[in-house]
Amino acid sequence: MVNFKDVPAESLIITLSSELAKTFKEPTWVNDVKTGEHKEKGSTQDNWYYIRMGSILRKIATYGPIGIEKLAAEYGGKVDRGSQRHHAGKGSRKILRYALIELETKGLVKKEKKGRTITPEGLKILNSASLKVVNELKETIPQLAKYA
Repeated sequence: MVNFKDVPAESLIITLSSELAKTFKEPTWVNDVKTGEHKEKGSTQDNWYYIRMGSILRKIATYGPIGIEKLAAEYGGKVDRGSQRHHAGKGSRKILRYALIELETKGLVKKEKKGRTITPEGLKILNSASLKVVNELKETIPQLAKYA
């Protein structure tokens, strides 16, 4: 049985984002926003929203229960303050809230007292995406062949 922790995170998130793009509709404001206070411009990737949703789903499964503030810190970076020292900036909490609400309406994530946790449906999508990644990567990484 393949687990989402057994495959490389980047490959899993890319595969997961293509699956999420089939079920979710992209918001109209996606091309007009920055992804955090540490950014100067918005994202240049066309499907960055679905990549972020896949990454959020994986982080909730890995670290859950997790709240929006901790997720925002995960997607943050260094804020440029000119000649002063850099300090940590957080990622956009609006994007996180919107994505989490969409994931909750499809039943992939549920809200609890201490934050969001993954549901069995969400875990099923993660593990099916990881199986696709294993089948794609078993020629290049022979260690993954035992999971296929």
